[in-house]
Amino acid sequence: MLDIADELSRWVEQGRDFAVATVVGTGGSAPRQPGAALAVDRDGTAIGSVSGGCVEGAVYELCRQALGSGTPVLQRFGYSDEDAFAVGLTCGGTIDILVTPVRASAPEPSKGPDDPPAPVDSTSRTLAAAVAAAVSDGAAALARIVSGPADLLGRALLVRADGSRTGSLGGPPDLDRTALQETRALLDAGRTTTVEIGADGSRCGVSLTLLVESSVPAPRMLVFGAVDFAAALARAGKFLGYRVTVCDARPVFATRARFPDADDIVVDWPHRYLESQELDSRAVLCVLTHDAKFDVPLLERALRLPVAYVGAMGSRRTHLDRLSRLREAGLSDPELNRLRSPIGLDLGARTPEETALSIAAEIVAARRGGTGTPLTGAHTPIHHDTSVTARRIGSVA
Repeated sequence: MLDIADELSRWVEQGRDFAVATVVGTGGSAPRQPGAALAVDRDGTAIGSVSGGCVEGAVYELCRQALGSGTPVLQRFGYSDEDAFAVGLTCGGTIDILVTPVRASAPEPSKGPDDPPAPVDSTSRTLAAAVAAAVSDGAAALARIVSGPADLLGRALLVRADGSRTGSLGGPPDLDRTALQETRALLDAGRTTTVEIGADGSRCGVSLTLLVESSVPAPRMLVFGAVDFAAALARAGKFLGYRVTVCDARPVFATRARFPDADDIVVDWPHRYLESQELDSRAVLCVLTHDAKFDVPLLERALRLPVAYVGAMGSRRTHLDRLSRLREAGLSDPELNRLRSPIGLDLGARTPEETALSIAAEIVAARRGGTGTPLTGAHTPIHHDTSVTARRIGSVA
């Protein structure tokens, strides 16, 4: 749901009631992952997607029904052998969809002096708070019950990075306490996934499943070298959802006019700027300077950071010279093996835009566990699952 928070925040501000359908489970070759959402307001306006088109029409109707009934509903959609165009996933997978009505409009006025206005329900308040937290660019995680006791379906708990929370899952007190611990752990890792816990908050007994959606600031893409390739890569990085910084020591080249798509433009020596930054494990570093006086001190530091990707531009001859210089600087073979160089996948790229596509494709493959080989004729899964999507408390890996 938090993937469409920007649009939902406007609906909340306008007091528009809506129902939100969220992917809470997948099987086989499902087109969207848990957390993907579609929302429909009372006027029939729809935003988002849960299947890339396969079951959107049926989910849209479920949202309209949930708005009328005010009751959450859990529905599974799967492949239809008899009619590939019937409601179902022609790709062969299954998805579980949780539809939750959200009342954002003002409470109804009281009918008399002794009748208080009807309150907005707790789940609606929690979901509205989650939307607000997501658009504020702060870190927060939303936990919702997606399977378990029927009277708890859809109940929500919002947990912020400072430990504060909004809402409750209902049930015994231990349920909220255990859910809070699990949700904070997933928030720290920036993960969206499902987790099973006991319905009473214990490690055993009847279980229920939580979908935990983490909303964290956009991952960083640091592009070093204010060259034409960097301008194209900044556009690609923004398209992929990164916060893009272009850094170069030459002020005549590192300008807003040359890099209108970058979030930040920094004039500084690359290695010095890198040392000033606190980067998490999602960050990607792209070194496009192909100049030893910039590359070597920068890569000497970059390859020792726990970031997701470090790539450097240059010919194969440049790459071999760079490796020699980095070894002389004291880097080990395991550290050097982290370097993607020459940067990018072999697409036969020539233009800056094609080269940016090549680099972006390698970043996606590294992030998702892809091989970069053509899917035509291959027998490998189309969608790679690089993380455990469900686990039971107390299980041993």
